[in-house]
Amino acid sequence: MMAHNKALRLAEDSAAAAEVRRWQTDPEVVALRVERIRTQVDRLCWAGILLGLAFTTANVQGFAAAGAAAWSLPWSTAWLLDPTVCLVLLAILRAEQVTARYQVRTGRWVRAAKWFTLAATYVMNTWSSWAAGSPAGVVLHSVPPLVVFVAAEAVTDLRDKLTEGVQVAFTHAMNGAEVHEPRLPDPQRPVRRKLFGDYLAAARQAWAPGVVVTPAWVRDVSGCSRGLSSRLATTLAAEVGKGDGDER
Repeated sequence: MMAHNKALRLAEDSAAAAEVRRWQTDPEVVALRVERIRTQVDRLCWAGILLGLAFTTANVQGFAAAGAAAWSLPWSTAWLLDPTVCLVLLAILRAEQVTARYQVRTGRWVRAAKWFTLAATYVMNTWSSWAAGSPAGVVLHSVPPLVVFVAAEAVTDLRDKLTEGVQVAFTHAMNGAEVHEPRLPDPQRPVRRKLFGDYLAAARQAWAPGVVVTPAWVRDVSGCSRGLSSRLATTLAAEVGKGDGDER
């Protein structure tokens, strides 16, 4: 009796674990996780970029003011120089944030504008240190612009790879050859994993002339997962010669 109860508990644990794994590998769940990571990456990179540009703004103001008296017209207008460059750079990065999501490549002028604004920020930050022959000053004023430059380049590639990760996960789930729907098994019977052919046989048996084969219909009659239903619908529709394998 104790062995029977233990076997039943193990069967329940196995079914629960299989259910968790099925949802963890579901394309929609994977996409949601990647979107959360993408949001975290964007926030961290944008925070670093904005802090770096804020640092460069103060340095460029000193460079542009060229010793003018505080609150004089040249001193005040010097504050406009770096924000002018930074706003163009931020506009480009914001646009790339959208194009990278859909893996759309931008043109040469976009990349040239981004590199020019970053180079202009670097030159204006380090010019005084180079002219004074101060290696420490060059290093100090080089780090923030270079961090902004590297982050601006890296964040675009990261978004592109995160989007590719969603597509790979979806393709892997759709092409899975063996899946199963967890359920509480009969403790007197051995547990067998349901295969693609089992779901197809159930859908084939439920089909009747006049029935339109769709993924939703396949899920309803066979109890398969959403990720497998499209493939089953396509296969069954090809057999019976009718249906819509793309309808969700």
